[in-house]
Amino acid sequence: MYSIGFTPRISHDNHPAIAMALPSIALPGQLLGPATKYAPGPGTHMHDQQVYASIAGPVVSSPPSSVSEKPSTSTSTPTPKPSSKPGSKPTPTSLPLLSIPRPSPTSSSPSSTSTSTLLPTLSSPILARITRLGPRFATCAILVIDSTVCRETFQGLIRREDVRATEKDKVRIEDSFRVGDLVRGVVISLGDQSNYYISTAQNEYGVVMARSEDGGGAMFPVSWREFCDPRTGVREGRKVAKPF
Repeated sequence: MYSIGFTPRISHDNHPAIAMALPSIALPGQLLGPATKYAPGPGTHMHDQQVYASIAGPVVSSPPSSVSEKPSTSTSTPTPKPSSKPGSKPTPTSLPLLSIPRPSPTSSSPSSTSTSTLLPTLSSPILARITRLGPRFATCAILVIDSTVCRETFQGLIRREDVRATEKDKVRIEDSFRVGDLVRGVVISLGDQSNYYISTAQNEYGVVMARSEDGGGAMFPVSWREFCDPRTGVREGRKVAKPF
């Protein structure tokens, strides 16, 4: 659980000074880790000394590639070795390579598409992005079901009484979610023909990724009900998911 009295540390490089675990599944634009610790590979890109996901899918961390020590039999001109000046940054070959593989083309063949459609079921854990807020519920687009990225999104509803397990009558949707938040939840009802009912009542469910309303920068959780902007120190209310 989070400590309510925790004071966020503001780092000078505009990033939170918190050790971030590598996610098993990423969505486009999600932060994966610093460029000083990982090298960007297929399906990822680097921006502002940080490695981000370019596509949705499982994150694969490969060990550092080593240069072959066998003598080359070709007559091509040898490639000059990179200089190792004091204080130079680690070369990409000395860092673990992060990549997000694309789905295999064979899995989208006409004979298999009719039977490979994944649908939400009762008790399925999901990842969704908040798309709209109302006074009694939040609308979301389901992106991941049971650790599998959906080929098409499904619409879900998080009702006010399903946001948390206690003090349900005091829940305010605008203090629990914001449009664009990435939410971890569980399917509790198949609902009607157009919506699945999602719950974030358990401690491990809630907002896992949020951006500041002011500058749009990624925030980090400081308690079970607040995220903090590392650049400005401003806190915003959320129903925060307990980290694994």
